[in-house]
Amino acid sequence: MGRFEQARANIKRAYQAGRAGVRARRAQHNEQAEEDPVADPSPKTPEVVHSSTSSRDDVEVPVGLRVAAAWGWRVLILGIIVYFALKLVNTLSHVIIPLVIALLLSALLGSFVGVLSRFLPRSLATAIVVLLGIGAVAGVLTIVITQFVDNVPQVADNAAKGVEGIRGWLKSGPLGLTNEQLTAFGDQIQKWVTENRDKLTSSALATASTTADVLTGLFLVLFSLFFFLRDGNIIWRFFVGVLPPATREAIDYSGRAAWHTLVSYVRATVLVAFIDAIGIGVGLWILKVPLALPLAALVFLFAFIPIIGATVSGAVAVLVAGVTNGWVTALIVLAVVIGVQQLEGHVLQPLIMGKAVAIHPLAVIAAIAGGLAIAGIIGALIAVPLVAMFNTGIRAMIGRRKQIEAKLREESAQREAATTATA
Repeated sequence: MGRFEQARANIKRAYQAGRAGVRARRAQHNEQAEEDPVADPSPKTPEVVHSSTSSRDDVEVPVGLRVAAAWGWRVLILGIIVYFALKLVNTLSHVIIPLVIALLLSALLGSFVGVLSRFLPRSLATAIVVLLGIGAVAGVLTIVITQFVDNVPQVADNAAKGVEGIRGWLKSGPLGLTNEQLTAFGDQIQKWVTENRDKLTSSALATASTTADVLTGLFLVLFSLFFFLRDGNIIWRFFVGVLPPATREAIDYSGRAAWHTLVSYVRATVLVAFIDAIGIGVGLWILKVPLALPLAALVFLFAFIPIIGATVSGAVAVLVAGVTNGWVTALIVLAVVIGVQQLEGHVLQPLIMGKAVAIHPLAVIAAIAGGLAIAGIIGALIAVPLVAMFNTGIRAMIGRRKQIEAKLREESAQREAATTATA
């Protein structure tokens, strides 16, 4: 080996040794840095991370304000949806109200169709039940109207005597009014009627228009009632079938529970209303108050409006008794009305309805007020049973979803246990 090659080999060995030393010192430095890290002289402010924040800007907003804003926009959207839903209901009230009335009647008459359909075709059984229902309503209306027409002259005479008695009391009582003042008061009433004749005429025309609407709604009620009674189960299955598959079982369960509640409510209310009408009607008949049967029919109809209806119908019965038979009879009728209402509230409703359709009184008042605002007397009649139905349906849906979730968790646990045992 020449001197040149020897020098070259020495340089190479020195270079490799230097590289090895550098690598050793670097490795030693890294080990010391891992064992004793040097603190950063200017630590950064830690970032706050929260599940409710989506950016750094949200961190600067107080938590309470963020929660209030989240609730606010959701409540605002729900309010807008409810507003437009009520507006749509008001626009389509001539269609929706007859359909709801037909639904309530089908809840009442469905059991009769079920019994007859065991012996007859369902279409024929439905037609017979509907026709018998129309005949029963027509017969009751005929009797009530006949009684009303026959007793109107007597009531008018008694009312005239009552007005004369009030007139005499105004003159001889503490007010001490003169004949001139009473005559002036009568002239003012006549003047008001003359000045508002156009409004009264327009009201009469509006009543004629309302009569046409009522006839149209009656036809829609009968038409819908027939198909609800005949094909109600088919219609419900079709409705459930168009829903997403994941929600069908819970919706079907809750819907059927709500329907059973509606059936129980309507039947119980009809029975309670019938007992009220019988009790007050018999009391009026014993006291020989005119219009006893029409007043009993009024009590029956107003009994479908909880809390308020009984008060109004009872006040009308007491007023008629006072005008026709005197204040002593009126006080006796008032006692009869209060007794029947106490029997209804404390015995009949808890016994017949039970806890299945129990609704808080505040919810009842709110439902009646909302029904009156949206659809008048008809709205007040149908509001409470609808609230009872939706209350049961929502509770049943929540309970059914919990059952389904518990069942899925149990099945998942069983699959995991089987997988572990196989492994």
